[in-house]
Amino acid sequence: MENICPPIPSDSYKVGFIGAGKMAESIARGVVKSGILPASRIRTAHTGSARRTAFESFGVTVFDNNTQVVEDSDVIIFSVKPQVVKNVVSQLRPILSEKQLLVSVAAGVKLKDLQEWAGQGRFIRVMPNTPSAVGEAATVFTLGEKATTEDGELISQLFGAIGKVWRADEKLFDAVTGLSGSGPAYIFLAIEALADGGVAAGLPRELALGLASQTVLGAASMVKGMAKHPGQLKDDVASPGGTTIAGIHELEKAGFRGILMNAVVAAAKRSRELSQN
Repeated sequence: MENICPPIPSDSYKVGFIGAGKMAESIARGVVKSGILPASRIRTAHTGSARRTAFESFGVTVFDNNTQVVEDSDVIIFSVKPQVVKNVVSQLRPILSEKQLLVSVAAGVKLKDLQEWAGQGRFIRVMPNTPSAVGEAATVFTLGEKATTEDGELISQLFGAIGKVWRADEKLFDAVTGLSGSGPAYIFLAIEALADGGVAAGLPRELALGLASQTVLGAASMVKGMAKHPGQLKDDVASPGGTTIAGIHELEKAGFRGILMNAVVAAAKRSRELSQN
């Protein structure tokens, strides 16, 4: 009979970050701020004073090495760069146990490899994106072979502290990368271009940039908050013979929709190529 992993104690579990970079900091800050965990139940390790101070400033315990983090944590989040994740997991393998839930946020690194390096299958792969820095991440996760539904709920709750969370099959992760992983950069480009348009039409730069970013934020909030299809919202603002339809006409002539679709597909394809190497 296969062994069932013991549940993580929901009222007392400790989270350890292996890798004390910006992503780990964003998650830790979000979790503390939203009251999901007190900082006293979060730990990481780093020898550099700047990263130590960043974590200690809001109450996280910072050890000198990763072994101490693993030995003192129930949930271990590997938040290191994809190219070093194999080494890091393999080094810690002797002290990892299936009493612990392992989590990876390394882009493009597959569960089958993570499970092999760790010597255990209680693993969850998570793909957040950079707006985690402001608590607005779009995060997708998938369960490894021995991760339980309860493990998934715990991760949903933790990552829910930095944005919105969805669960999906791992085979969709290249497409997720193309859309939400790379997507913020497409929108940065769009905001910059809208601001340039404002400047071209006579607005001062600062005002143009403020209006452009707030307009994108407002439009996204409407799509999220009003159960209406974006096409319907577009129709609602495009009055007959008006300014909006004139602008939309230009976007359509230039193939605006096709360009965005192509960007997502190209990034997804590149993600697939990189994860095969």
